[in-house]
Amino acid sequence: MPTLEAPETKTRRLLAWLGAGLLAGGMPVHEVEEDVREVAETLGHPRTQVACSPNAISFSLASGEPATLERVEGGLRLDQLAEVSVLQAGLRTRSIGVDDALARMATLRRQPHRYPKGGLLAGGVLSGAGIALVLAPSWPSVFFAAAIAPATVALMLLSPRSSLVRTLTPFFAAFIASVIAFWAAGQGLVDSPLWTMIAPIAVLLPGALLVTGLTELAAGSMLAGTARLGYGTTQLLLFALGLGAAVVLLRVPAERLDPARPDELGWWAPLLGVFIVTIAISLMESVSFSMVPWLLVTILATFLALRAGNLLSEAPWVGAFLGAAAASLVSTVVEFLRPQVPRVVAFLPSFWLLVPGSIGLVSVTRIEVAPDAAIGAVGGTTVIVAAIALGIVVGASLARPLRSVARRVGVLALLDRLPARRQRPARAPRDQ
Repeated sequence: MPTLEAPETKTRRLLAWLGAGLLAGGMPVHEVEEDVREVAETLGHPRTQVACSPNAISFSLASGEPATLERVEGGLRLDQLAEVSVLQAGLRTRSIGVDDALARMATLRRQPHRYPKGGLLAGGVLSGAGIALVLAPSWPSVFFAAAIAPATVALMLLSPRSSLVRTLTPFFAAFIASVIAFWAAGQGLVDSPLWTMIAPIAVLLPGALLVTGLTELAAGSMLAGTARLGYGTTQLLLFALGLGAAVVLLRVPAERLDPARPDELGWWAPLLGVFIVTIAISLMESVSFSMVPWLLVTILATFLALRAGNLLSEAPWVGAFLGAAAASLVSTVVEFLRPQVPRVVAFLPSFWLLVPGSIGLVSVTRIEVAPDAAIGAVGGTTVIVAAIALGIVVGASLARPLRSVARRVGVLALLDRLPARRQRPARAPRDQ
């Protein structure tokens, strides 16, 4: 006869799963700990003990009570992260029970992709073209990025099946893109091969890791922040090794590693790139059509703030700071106005435009060509990453009063006040 699970055991398991889901979505550990404590307090456990690392969460309902350890097994898509956020809000407002939440969390990773492999391939091609329009606006660079992007998608599909491929994916991606880019530059087909080869592999660069790690350090999460920064730096070095291997293989002259960006198209090119990148993110991350306009609002606000900062000052960190602050603030406003789109889901895609990983890869690559200049470039990249982290903190601080109001009222309670809510089931986004 099966034994019934104690309520406290169910609660611990649910909160551990909830925290692991948020961590798998890329949230900083201090925010995950705060969110889990809030849910636990709502469920009647105000003295919870919770500790997170980037790949695990340990949880106890009170000091001296039994603890649960849950490992983070891979990342989550944005649609899955949205489901976790909706469950979190439902638990906090008591509109979802523990048993219901456990059942939905148990099937979370089995959620099918809205747009299977065809959509992932189309998203990869569009992301390469869109990022090229932002980073290296010239038609040769755009066509190159769109043509090479399927190789990046293939590596993304293969990496979960092999630990070796997963470890060496940054190296392989950079090597393949670099070999083709430098060959094309030798044939006179593309300009600035260094920036051209970055566009199709930008989705793999560890920019979000670096910024999140620095944000965690600033918040006092020293172990998690140091671990993330170390892992992100290692990934960046693997990309640089792949690029360096291509340089050695093809005997690329130093002048072809010039970090100058091509800018053959008009002001409209990066703006068009923003729209294309939004569509690409939606296809790759299985985002529902109803969320796309709200993602676009956040990404467009990030881009405009970034450009405004670049116009106000020649120092690139100013634009990075303003862009990150805008992303953090606007994503909170989006959650307030449209609770079906959690703040973190609207915020994370903005990292694709802040491009700390792209700038970091260019800076590291320059070490082989001009060590003296590279030292300044690496220092400049560090300042940009720090500015993005500071912008996130400032934007979150400005948005905190609004977020507190939203949480006090309750995200799911707000849903009932929206006309769109009356027309579709409560358990979106999974059912959309």
